[in-house]
Amino acid sequence: MNPLLYFWLFLKASLLSTGGLGNLPFLHHDLLALGWANETDFVSAIAVGQLSPGPTGLWTISLGYLTFGWAGAGLALIAITLPTLLALVVAALHRRVETHPAVQSFTRGIALAVIGLTLGVAWTLFQSTVTEWRGVAIMVGALGLALSKRAPVVIVLGLAALAGWLLFGTTG
Repeated sequence: MNPLLYFWLFLKASLLSTGGLGNLPFLHHDLLALGWANETDFVSAIAVGQLSPGPTGLWTISLGYLTFGWAGAGLALIAITLPTLLALVVAALHRRVETHPAVQSFTRGIALAVIGLTLGVAWTLFQSTVTEWRGVAIMVGALGLALSKRAPVVIVLGLAALAGWLLFGTTG
């Protein structure tokens, strides 16, 4: 077993997830493909992680131990901790330079890019899912109610669901 590759697999899974069991699919795929883990290792690690106090993402340390001993547990611990530490370093550096005009322009540019990507994805989803006037009516009504800020989100969702049920009926 290559320790550097082992560490990289855990780091990649940690970087591409938001914690908890979010890294499970990545580790499951990679470790099984290499033959470094089996289904029992995953079940045992998740069980230990759920029974142990603390964040649910610590199950990966148990998986590291089960698949590569103490070295695996240590590598897994470092791999799941490193992204958070890097985020803290970046946040500290950003605080020092956030008032610089170039940084503010860059941040505005990133915000515009995120808005553009969000609108692009929303448009694609809209085109593929809303195919008739009833769906558009529900969407416009829900959007108007949400933008008015007079109703909690759960009420907006409930009313949209009720409208969908009334306009489309039930199938099955």
